[in-house]
Amino acid sequence: IQDWSGEIVYVNPPYGKETGGWVKKAYDESLQGAVVVCLIPARTDTSYWHDYIFGKASDIRFLRGRLKFNDGKQAAPFPSAVVVYNGKDR
Repeated sequence: IQDWSGEIVYVNPPYGKETGGWVKKAYDESLQGAVVVCLIPARTDTSYWHDYIFGKASDIRFLRGRLKFNDGKQAAPFPSAVVVYNGKDR
């Protein structure tokens, strides 16, 4: 519910059903001038990718390989992407 307008925000949301809500928030806040960088699963088959990323994000970067956090023994079971919204300057 926090207002991000005019801010620069990095988002690494919980992976799962909540991800789409965070992506929608990032897109909506970018329309109010926020610059938002999201690290999310590259699940391009989901509705939030089609509704709030494709054709709306300023930049999409697909990461090579699978992410591994800290000293974790296994990598993520899915590919990841960095999605950028450049606020009103899209």
